[in-house]
Amino acid sequence: MKTLREYTEEKQSALFEQTGSFFAFGSQQFKEKRKEGVEYIDAGHNLVCPKSTAQRLLSGLNTIAKEGMIMDVEENGAAAIIQREYFNYETQISMDSSDVDAALKSYIDLFPELFTEQLMKETYSNCFNLAIENDWF
Repeated sequence: MKTLREYTEEKQSALFEQTGSFFAFGSQQFKEKRKEGVEYIDAGHNLVCPKSTAQRLLSGLNTIAKEGMIMDVEENGAAAIIQREYFNYETQISMDSSDVDAALKSYIDLFPELFTEQLMKETYSNCFNLAIENDWF
């Protein structure tokens, strides 16, 4: 099963190229990648963007994320996505679903009729039982 990142990565890379955005994990990387005379802003998570294209970058990232979630739901369905995130955060070990809930918030907001509280609880329970059956602890 693909992750959301796999649905969005190629489009995000193209958007970064179009907007002159790049990741810089320190001043040296920033100095190497920046263009003289361009004013940059911090777009978060070490992503740097020319101020002149910041709105297009942020709008594009939101659109790409939404499109990725739509493709993910169409290909995998809500229950499989919940299961993927449940095991991604090793919830069967921590017994704390708050990270899964946070990871799924955008899906819940976009598809409230699919990512219902009842389905979430049922899937968490099914995942825990699957973990017991397979000794994934």
